[in-house]
Amino acid sequence: MENCIFCKIIAGEVPAKVVYEDETVIAFEDINPVAPVHILVVPRKHIPTFNDIQPEDRELVGHLAWIIKEVAKQQNIDEKGYRVITNCGEDAGQVVFHLHFHLLGGRTFGHNLVGKS
Repeated sequence: MENCIFCKIIAGEVPAKVVYEDETVIAFEDINPVAPVHILVVPRKHIPTFNDIQPEDRELVGHLAWIIKEVAKQQNIDEKGYRVITNCGEDAGQVVFHLHFHLLGGRTFGHNLVGKS
């Protein structure tokens, strides 16, 4: 956790363009966007991968889903459509081992998936 870039952003040690935050979630612009809107939605709690979600995290994960929807609305991509992606593990392309969701929008997507996270 001490070398986790997302934990450093959450702690304010690394700058980020934050678009939403509350006591459990932070959402900020991706520094390497693959779409006109590319927001990372991240729990403040360090959970390494999707597989590491515990029963006590159910409410947090539901809140993350709600916030993704709300940020999509804030970014004006809710009506035309958007993509939500999370990668779990190295083979899926996960690079930062802190659970996060990519909110992508502002363009038309095909059936292919986007790059690493």
